[in-house]
Amino acid sequence: GNGAGKSTLLRIMYLEGERLRRSLIAGCEYVQDRRAELNRINVFPVPDGDTGTNLALTTASIADGLRAGRHDSVGVIAHRAADAAILGARGNCGMILSHFLLGFSRSVGDRVRLSAAEFAASLDEAVAHVYRSLEKPVEGTIVTVMREVAEEAQDSDDPDFFDLVEAMLTRARTALEQTPDLLPVLRAAGVVDAGAKGFVHMFEGIVAFVHGDPFVALERAPVFDDESAPVARVEYPAVSERFRFCTEALVRGAGLPPADAVRGALQPLGDSLIVIRSDDILKIHIHTDQPEAVFGWLRETGHLVTHKAEDMAVQHAAVERAAAGHVHLARRPLSLVADSACNLPPEIARAHGIHIVPMLVVFGDEVLRDGVDLDAATFAQRLAAGERATTSQPPPGIFLEAYRRAAADGETVVNVTVASALSGTYRSAEAAARQLDDTPIRLFDSRAAGLSQGMLVLRAAELAEAGRGVDEILTELDRIRAQSGLLFTVDVFDNLLASGRVGRGKVMIAGLLDIKPVLGLEDAGSVAPVTNVRGSHNVPARLVEIIARQLPRKPTALRFGIMHVGRPAIVDEVAGLLRRRFGERETIVAPATPVIATHLGAGAWGVAWQLED
Repeated sequence: GNGAGKSTLLRIMYLEGERLRRSLIAGCEYVQDRRAELNRINVFPVPDGDTGTNLALTTASIADGLRAGRHDSVGVIAHRAADAAILGARGNCGMILSHFLLGFSRSVGDRVRLSAAEFAASLDEAVAHVYRSLEKPVEGTIVTVMREVAEEAQDSDDPDFFDLVEAMLTRARTALEQTPDLLPVLRAAGVVDAGAKGFVHMFEGIVAFVHGDPFVALERAPVFDDESAPVARVEYPAVSERFRFCTEALVRGAGLPPADAVRGALQPLGDSLIVIRSDDILKIHIHTDQPEAVFGWLRETGHLVTHKAEDMAVQHAAVERAAAGHVHLARRPLSLVADSACNLPPEIARAHGIHIVPMLVVFGDEVLRDGVDLDAATFAQRLAAGERATTSQPPPGIFLEAYRRAAADGETVVNVTVASALSGTYRSAEAAARQLDDTPIRLFDSRAAGLSQGMLVLRAAELAEAGRGVDEILTELDRIRAQSGLLFTVDVFDNLLASGRVGRGKVMIAGLLDIKPVLGLEDAGSVAPVTNVRGSHNVPARLVEIIARQLPRKPTALRFGIMHVGRPAIVDEVAGLLRRRFGERETIVAPATPVIATHLGAGAWGVAWQLED
């Protein structure tokens, strides 16, 4: 039966999809609001102060995946949670949590509901899956608490979920308190394990939901009374931590190698290796000195969707610097914000912890947040059905909220905006920055949009992960921006004309003659015609030819982005032309986000390039 509170009449005798969905969302939100506390005590396996951030980003991905819609089947919801966790997993703990949810999902299968005994059996299988998947499970960490919680469920003969989750939470808290007895580094720092505490917080959120307790988000990061964060008092283990870069990657493709084969190939390159293999997705985490060797091997297996290599020694140095300045939060030097016009795929934004501010798409009286309330596929369908939309910049309040979230992660916030020549978004971002006094905020006008802007955001993230300073990063973005670009073509000019993004006097179209325009961005970021091409089938080759003329003869560090509005078939053709002309290059592929698609119209597509030479 249904029960939000405990009485002799209200009991919870089974778990179905909607109850699991709402419970997991509550647990994920609870973890996200405790990220600062978890970062502050994060001393194992490396004192880099990012366990809270990693778990927050992982659980945000899970919650986003579950908000997509309700379902009565517990199997469907478990599968959805596991998929979202894998796509958003960051760090050791995020990867382990993903394995836990994957094991649970596989055990549940396609069942519509679970009894308490069936739930306990699935938890037991989830933990077994975690232990099988880890090279060296370490007791005193999140795996210990997971195991103890599952054992409590197995030991219980109470069929009522209300009582069962209470008992499981009590056992989880006891196991958490004992983690310093199992790991000397925790005992020396006087803390419990951060990842284990994150898992307990997730359970606390779930139990609060089951009790019907309101979830109250923290307004600001908590203030701590002690002199410095425990993570800052722990010396970086330069002797025992043999590898420098915390490296993660996500690969998609058919026929990916099995997890054991991936482990066998990557184990010689580092340690702390965790591999997740599910359907057409492969996710890895490894500490290594050779991230490019890892990425190179993965490119041979499928499409490398995301990859990052974070310098753990730099992270710990930032934590120590914060402590020396009596700043009690463990934060990295830089945190990134961008508006949704950057068109970065969600997997990439999450992998690098980039805070995306949604721009607004308006259908009549309906105002939707780009990428939140409205995705690219749905928008393309509405365009094809003849609906017309306009766009609006985010108000300063939305930027202010994003700045505060970003400030919890970084000492300085950098916001890479859509071109100020195309949108008033820059002014809105600037107005919000003036309202935040306690964190430096640096604005960078990308003078671009779509993946041309997005790849600048991505490059900033990569430089920050490598330990570059804020001024150095902004100087580098300025240099790269000047030698990168975007070319695109549209099927109809109505959208660009209506929005004022291109002047009617500059447009030369002969629709009856099948003459297609190739457009680009001028230095300031405004749209300008580049050439016209006779025959739409000739546009891809001509566009690639124009790009080649803009680049040095043998570019070394070069990547591309391909975006389209409801025209996925163009991707393989254009990618093939780019490959034949420039060799194998990293290529980001994404449908145009609704705010970009509004101005380009159905059938439009384009190529962005970024040259780092």
